[in-house]
Amino acid sequence: MNKKAMTLALSALLSAGMLTGCASDSATVYSQNQMRQAQTVQLGTVISVQRVKREGNDNGLLTLGGAALGGLAGHNLGNGSNANAAGAIVGALAGGFGAQAAQKSLGTKDALQITVRLDSGRLISIVQDIDVQLVPKQRVQVLSGGGTDRVTPASE
Repeated sequence: MNKKAMTLALSALLSAGMLTGCASDSATVYSQNQMRQAQTVQLGTVISVQRVKREGNDNGLLTLGGAALGGLAGHNLGNGSNANAAGAIVGALAGGFGAQAAQKSLGTKDALQITVRLDSGRLISIVQDIDVQLVPKQRVQVLSGGGTDRVTPASE
């Protein structure tokens, strides 16, 4: 595989990964399987809001693509059948680990860690995207259901 073909293949894999790796931790976006399901609502008061970093998602397709391209590149570096095989193995490992690390690093984004004292007295903390403005002492509702919790302003 020549350098131009490898570059084109890598670009295609990165584009596909960016499209398939876009998950949301938003307070206002619901997944398809969360639709038409009852959620438990608990009221509370925001104690603190902190900016944090959310690590990017790991897309298996991109990791596999990185390993494949690394293996091809490593194979082409060898001089002889044993060297080609060793180069392919080392290249595949480096390509896979490199693609995985790049996904986590490039996908990192800002988020909020919201600590809420529920009216029951229980203290909880939830991390979610920065798409809802929340401030300390604000009344909020914590919605729980389908394995997801989110904090939104209370409509009291």
